[in-house]
Amino acid sequence: MKYYIIAGEASGDLHGAHLMQALYRKDPSAEIRFWGGDQMLKQGGVMVKHFKDHAFMGFWEVLIHLPIILRNIAFCKADILAFQPDILIYVDYPGFNMRIAKWAKNKGYLNHFYISPQIWAWKENRIKKIKRDIDQLYVILPFEKDYFENKHNYTVKYVGHPLVEVVRESLTHTAEIDPINLKNKPIIALLPGSRKQEINKMMPVFLSVVAHFPKYQFVIAGAPGIDPSWYDRFTIHPSISLLHNQTYTLLKRSYIALVTSGTATLETALFNVPQLVCYRSSYLSYFIAKQIISLKYISLVNLIMDKEIVRELIQHDCTTNAISEEIKRLSDDKTRKKIALEYRELSKKLGSQNASETVASSIVKAIG
Repeated sequence: MKYYIIAGEASGDLHGAHLMQALYRKDPSAEIRFWGGDQMLKQGGVMVKHFKDHAFMGFWEVLIHLPIILRNIAFCKADILAFQPDILIYVDYPGFNMRIAKWAKNKGYLNHFYISPQIWAWKENRIKKIKRDIDQLYVILPFEKDYFENKHNYTVKYVGHPLVEVVRESLTHTAEIDPINLKNKPIIALLPGSRKQEINKMMPVFLSVVAHFPKYQFVIAGAPGIDPSWYDRFTIHPSISLLHNQTYTLLKRSYIALVTSGTATLETALFNVPQLVCYRSSYLSYFIAKQIISLKYISLVNLIMDKEIVRELIQHDCTTNAISEEIKRLSDDKTRKKIALEYRELSKKLGSQNASETVASSIVKAIG
């Protein structure tokens, strides 16, 4: 069978790679063509575009790159027509993927969406498009099944969170950080995101606290889609190192993590690392987001638990002093024990399902 997969960022690349592994197990003769990244490329198949060439976030950032986005959409449609897949699989990345899904549905293609658009956070009216264009929606957060089925009368399949299997697999490996690059000090991991624009926003404020904590070493988790040399501007300080494309190895050794909101907040929790969630965007993007998003929290950890497990510092609250105070709090033994207990409850809530296997089985069965 022929599968066309579209993933648009580092987390989608990770989950897409595990899905590809499962698809090849279910269908050894599978032909897979995809938009993704290095993780998916390792599994085989044919890469159409790397996510680093088309991943834009924030309202203003999307607006100024609109010509590129429109060209990518047109190119994607032409590529699908040339490949003639049996099924289209969308991995998150809803802004791009929902546009392709509408077109594909009209062309008669089968549409499966893995990792639901977060319409419970904003753009709730997308439910109309989902009902119209998506043949099967796979949700990964415990509360999403109830949200879609009871509030919107739309049947979905809850498959568990794919990070659970990914982290579980990583914890069985014993890879170590190169000791040449790291001093014998506790590590504060810096996870500033996977896109250059968000990294440029977050790193200056992260770096501003380094001088206040000489007893720690700060290590940047380099994103897989970005050349390591791009981070040179941030590693001039002797207390700052870069570990490229080895975030899980870094988290295994970290004492504290400063994390930009996103998938990384959940990954950090699953590795049991006390964390501070920090987020800054352009003023225009932040202003627009404030008008249309009404969530109590921005981190997946707090959203899933429906209470503040990890502290969140957003936009104007994300300052050198605030981050410094939180690092001190996260160094306290009682605080760390309390967070560990909360993380344990989070893991129980997520369960132990193998999301990739469940989704792959459903997809293969749907093609039939």
